[in-house]
Amino acid sequence: MDAASVDFLREVLESTGLVERTRELGLALRATRSPGGLLVVGTPCDEPWHLTAHLSDEARLSGLPQLTPTLVRWAPPEDAPAHLRVGLSRIEEARRGETLFVVAEDKAPDPLLERLDDARRTGTTILALDGGDPELAGLAHDSLVLRSDGPLSFDGAQHLVSAAAGEPPGRAGLRGRLARLLDLVSGPRIAD
Repeated sequence: MDAASVDFLREVLESTGLVERTRELGLALRATRSPGGLLVVGTPCDEPWHLTAHLSDEARLSGLPQLTPTLVRWAPPEDAPAHLRVGLSRIEEARRGETLFVVAEDKAPDPLLERLDDARRTGTTILALDGGDPELAGLAHDSLVLRSDGPLSFDGAQHLVSAAAGEPPGRAGLRGRLARLLDLVSGPRIAD
């Protein structure tokens, strides 16, 4: 999804409160202190490749190396490249200053919940984008719950969160950009 599509989606959803929530979650991802300290994990059947790729792009484009994600996989092949070989044991190594972002449209499995609980005890920030898992919500410091019958798809929310993570705080979206463009075209304001 390109920037124009993200802006359009934000305009359509502005009155729902979802735009603000995706921005809050995106900004929370920025609190990670170091590159690779943003751990992104899904479920065994649905690894968040797409979101990880978008966060990687946002890290590069925004100049925020702390957004560089580490995809944590359930069963990484031993012959995979190093960045695709990170397994669940990485969650056990998570510490204060790192963020564990759980992306799970379905219920998080018990082995993941146990690791999240341990990581939270070590000071790791737990964030979640999920479909309404009460156990995951109980462990997360912040979460965005998307119901299947809501106005925003799970995929659409991933786009909004990743885009918000790479934006400077306070960006006003399409209206703000149009206002800046009008100021540029009309010239500087001169006091009488």
